[in-house]
Amino acid sequence: MMAGADLALSASGASAFLTGLLFGLALAMPVGPIGLLCIRRSLDDGFTVGFATGLGAAVADAGYGAVAAFGLTAVSAFLLAWQGPLALLGGGLLVWLGVASWRVRPAADAAPGSRAGRPIAAFAQTVLLTAGNPQTVLTFVALFAGLGLATAADAGWQRAAALVLGVFLGSAAWWLVLAGGVAGLLRGRLSAVRMLWINRGAGAVIAGFGLVAIARGLGMI
Repeated sequence: MMAGADLALSASGASAFLTGLLFGLALAMPVGPIGLLCIRRSLDDGFTVGFATGLGAAVADAGYGAVAAFGLTAVSAFLLAWQGPLALLGGGLLVWLGVASWRVRPAADAAPGSRAGRPIAAFAQTVLLTAGNPQTVLTFVALFAGLGLATAADAGWQRAAALVLGVFLGSAAWWLVLAGGVAGLLRGRLSAVRMLWINRGAGAVIAGFGLVAIARGLGMI
């Protein structure tokens, strides 16, 4: 009897993990500001910085998933109550990153050693950017509702943890593929002039996302 219960629990956890894995992929794959940052940094700075950029988003997504999964209502309520200021903060950071991308020199022209420490900075920036979108909590709440669950109390701690782990690994897997593909296939094959215009184009679009976020934070849209 106990073995049957353990087997059912294991199967339930595996199902939750697979659901989280697919959900993490679905969250990461649409091309938005983080995707553009990952592509641009993979081209200009290499795989490590590009992957660190995406990994920051994966960590933040998993954090929001944990808030929803484990029923941390006080945390989610605080984040949603402050979503306006958070949107302003995230939007301002995006505008700053967009302007920085516009002005950056291609890696071939950069001074030696100027890229030191970039993976940690890239990771921290995208954690902050993704954390500035508390609506992600509502996305996870909707996922749990779709699964017929409300919180981890309904799902069981092991199943909820498996779901959150799946979200993180699914998102991280996408950033691994994207950064690896861009760095491996395109980096070093584009001229400095093309890299300059890619940086400027990405910077303009990223700054545009930031302006939209600021307008949302101000209640204009």
